[in-house]
Amino acid sequence: MALKRVVITGLGTINPLGNDVASTWAALMAGKSGAGQITLFDASLHRTHFACEVKGFDPNAIFDFKEQRKLDRFTMLAYVAAEEALRDAALPADTDLTRVGVIVGSGMGGVSTFEQQVTEFESQDDRVPHYSPFLVPRIITDIAAGYIAIRHGLKGPNFCTTAACASSAIAFMSAMNHIRLGKADAILTGGSEAEICSISIGGFNALRALSTRNDEPLTASRPFSASRDGFVAGEGAACVMLEEYEHAVRRGAHIYAELVGYGSTADAFHLTAPDPEGNGAARVMMEAVKDAGIQPGDVDYINTHGTSTPIGDLAEAKAVIKAFGEHAYEMNLSSTKSMTGHLLGAAGALEALITTLALYHQVVPPTINHADGDDDPNIDPRLNFTFNKPQQRTLRYAMSNAFGFGGHNTALLLKRYTD
Repeated sequence: MALKRVVITGLGTINPLGNDVASTWAALMAGKSGAGQITLFDASLHRTHFACEVKGFDPNAIFDFKEQRKLDRFTMLAYVAAEEALRDAALPADTDLTRVGVIVGSGMGGVSTFEQQVTEFESQDDRVPHYSPFLVPRIITDIAAGYIAIRHGLKGPNFCTTAACASSAIAFMSAMNHIRLGKADAILTGGSEAEICSISIGGFNALRALSTRNDEPLTASRPFSASRDGFVAGEGAACVMLEEYEHAVRRGAHIYAELVGYGSTADAFHLTAPDPEGNGAARVMMEAVKDAGIQPGDVDYINTHGTSTPIGDLAEAKAVIKAFGEHAYEMNLSSTKSMTGHLLGAAGALEALITTLALYHQVVPPTINHADGDDDPNIDPRLNFTFNKPQQRTLRYAMSNAFGFGGHNTALLLKRYTD
């Protein structure tokens, strides 16, 4: 059976750079940082006092009081991103909704609700379990996909993927396979995360994973630079409409790009650290190239995982050279986490959306915050990380990498769409 083609026909996001796609792209092209002091809780006792928060989001403008009681912030953000993607995709009124699904990944789900509820219970004198009746549906990671489907009557495949920072990239892979195999005509897919709370920041501080540049948050995320000292936590959501090609063409849909391949591997090395030689990451990129039926030399740009951690960035740089050989020096690489921060389970979705826009606009977003003289001597200087300024170039194929704690590696391969 021939696999069906999969295209992207709708985009939506809310993230530290903007509350929609247009403002996000403008901020990326301007090299804007989304970092700032944490406002969602008092972080003064933590080692890290800053993060990339969503700005100007007012739940009261979207959800009534009763609805807000039922939903964690991560579900609200997912809904906002999904609404924009659905409007953009503009599915016809006569669409068979039994063949339209929702697959949304999240790494931590309602972690802030969990923290709040446990804290309130511990403060009760009688210690009788007085929990909210919405505690469970607020914290479970699958609820965003379920809620979006309920609001829009989308009755196709519906579930959540959870694989740490690879969660929403795996959601893309799952949605792609459902469409390729003819099990759905369209799937709204993406990821959401709202983990900026004491448990999360404290936990990542304990792992020594976060940057502690409290005096310079705007430039703290500096992927592939020698002075990098950890990632900057971010929150937000991104969703896209994946659609079977013929289905999209028949209805005259606007097509942004084609999703042509993916890879999935495991490091099988360590709970939190990547394979320092980048072997699993190299294999996953080669798998994506093979799945797309192209040659390594066809790939023009990689939106790297690039978290700004000392070990992770070095391993990924090695992996790119292992996977692409001499062609690695002809590609553009960049880490948009330098601007958005690291959205954990939502990172893969946001970066796949950004990679789609790069293909659509034929511009590579930059890796910001790199200073002269801050080159890492352990990273091959011939690699082009698109430091500080976007670069226009002809882009045919572009890749988006997402790697997660536990050794999960994913790579999505997208193609520029032309009629």
